[in-house]
Amino acid sequence: MIDRRTLARLLGGAALALAALPAAAQDVTLKLHQFLPAQANVPRLILDVWADNIEAASEGRIKIDRFPAMQLGGSPPELMDQAIDGVADVVWTVVGYTPGRFPSTEVFELPFMVSDARAGSSAYWQMFDTRMRDEFQGVEVLGAWMHGPGMIHANSEIVTPADMQGKKIRGASRMVNQLLETLGATPVGMPVPAIPEALSKGVIDGTTIPWEVTGSLKVPELVTHHTEFEGNYLYDVTFVLAMNKGVYDGLPDDLRQIVDDNSGLDFSVFAGGVMLEADGPARQVAVDAGNSIVTVSEADAQAWVEASAPVYAAWVAEMAERGIDGQALIDEARALMDAYDG
Repeated sequence: MIDRRTLARLLGGAALALAALPAAAQDVTLKLHQFLPAQANVPRLILDVWADNIEAASEGRIKIDRFPAMQLGGSPPELMDQAIDGVADVVWTVVGYTPGRFPSTEVFELPFMVSDARAGSSAYWQMFDTRMRDEFQGVEVLGAWMHGPGMIHANSEIVTPADMQGKKIRGASRMVNQLLETLGATPVGMPVPAIPEALSKGVIDGTTIPWEVTGSLKVPELVTHHTEFEGNYLYDVTFVLAMNKGVYDGLPDDLRQIVDDNSGLDFSVFAGGVMLEADGPARQVAVDAGNSIVTVSEADAQAWVEASAPVYAAWVAEMAERGIDGQALIDEARALMDAYDG
């Protein structure tokens, strides 16, 4: 029989032996929240790829639960605050869903500013990294990118700026709404998921979105006219993938490094490229449906460029009032996009 003193020594030795063992690996589960259905291009081809890569690189120590179509509640404009408040750990959102909150990012949403989604996404991340971080308090931005050519899908043919007069068109952001208003249309702001119902009920006459998302929204079934532009895009929209800052900072160093390795510049360019490449198959759906597609040539687009010029002047003036050199942002964005060689 073991006496009390011997038992105490044995238990103490066992405790010391356990203390000498390496600490158990910390497992982390992250909730990723976003507004599109799981089968849409961005969740399927970008967000799932990002999440799967991180899970694999961490050998399962990081698990990322995905919640599409606002399954955690709320509306798309609330996503950024959900990340800040901890409702979700990671969110993917349209920056312009919170108008004017992140003003510097709007430089990439000016009309006819961007001509290539990869070059634009590269410039956007670089400028975010050096100029825009302070605007994103409470989150760690993991990716910053934009989509392919912004265009118009409507229930009647649109060829010239005059064709926009009086049309009720859904705008994707504050800057897109300003563009629509400048062109004579009535801008109607709403998140992407609201577009199908608004079109089917006649609340809007058309919408601004890139080709790639038209399939998941059934847009080619709801309108029969599409207007695209050669050369520079009519408009673009900025996105971010953002993590709650406390959650990010609280990750073990090795796990935070894995997140960093799968985020940043290369990931942003990848995401922009995926959205751009997804335009082709989505456009083909409209072609197969027999819809009318107008492609405005670069020469004919000059009338649109001239008509949209007041948007630039108004934005630069507004940025000056906020203590931001808007023209410097425009010049830097253009220089970085011109320098892109990917």
